[in-house]
Amino acid sequence: MNKKYIPPAVTLAMGLAFAAAPAFAPEFRGYAAGQLPVAIARHAVQPAAYAFSIWGVIFLWLLASAAFGLRARADHPAWARTRPALIGAMLLGTAWLFLAASNPLLATVVILAMAGCAITAFLRADAAVDRWLLCAPLGIFAGWVSAAALVSVGIMLGGYGIMPHPMAALVMVALLVAAAMFIQSRQPQMPVYGATVVWAIVAVAAVNRSEYPMIALAALAAALIMAAGTAWLGLRRA
Repeated sequence: MNKKYIPPAVTLAMGLAFAAAPAFAPEFRGYAAGQLPVAIARHAVQPAAYAFSIWGVIFLWLLASAAFGLRARADHPAWARTRPALIGAMLLGTAWLFLAASNPLLATVVILAMAGCAITAFLRADAAVDRWLLCAPLGIFAGWVSAAALVSVGIMLGGYGIMPHPMAALVMVALLVAAAMFIQSRQPQMPVYGATVVWAIVAVAAVNRSEYPMIALAALAAALIMAAGTAWLGLRRA
C-alpha cells in the first residue's frame, strides 16, 4: 500500500467535522470596524450576504462525495490522489472558523493556505472518473474558497490602509478572474469551478450597485468574462 494512502473514512470524518464546525465556532458576520486599523463599515470587496448560502451546497456535496468514496472507491487511485489536499483544506477551514472573529490577519493567511489545498485537490481530480461525485464537489469547494481568499486579502488591503477599499475590490476581482481562468484551464472539463467563481463575483456586483456603481459594473463585466472563458474552455476541450 502506498505510504501516502489515507483511509477514506478519514475524509468522511473530517468532512463531518468541517460541516459541523460552524455550530461550535464563534458567530462570524464579517470583520467589525474596530478589528482593523482603518475602520470601514462595509468593504466593497465583500460579496452580498446571500452568496454565502452556497456553503450548504458545498458541505452536502463534499459529504456525499466522501460517503461514496468510502463505500465504493476506497482503493481507487483517482480518489486517493485527492484526499490529502482535501483533508488539509477542511482542517484549515475548520481552524479559520475559530480564528476569523478574533484574528483577521492570521485568518487571511489560513484561508490562503486553505485555498491552495482546495485547488490542489481539484486539480488532482480526474474529471473522467465519477465526474459528479469526485471532481464537481471539489470544483465548487475550490471555486468558492478561491474567491473567499482574495476577498479576505482585499479586506486586509483596505483595513490596513494599503489602498482604498474600493480600489482593493477592483484589484482583487481582476486578480480572481486571472487566477481562476488559469485554474479552469487546467480542468476545462469541469465548469463547476468557473461557475462558482462567477457566483461570487456577481454577488460583489449586486452588493455594490447602489453605493459603488462603477465597481458593480466592473464586477459584472468580470463575471461575464469568467463565464465566457469557462464555456469556451469547455467547448474547446470537447
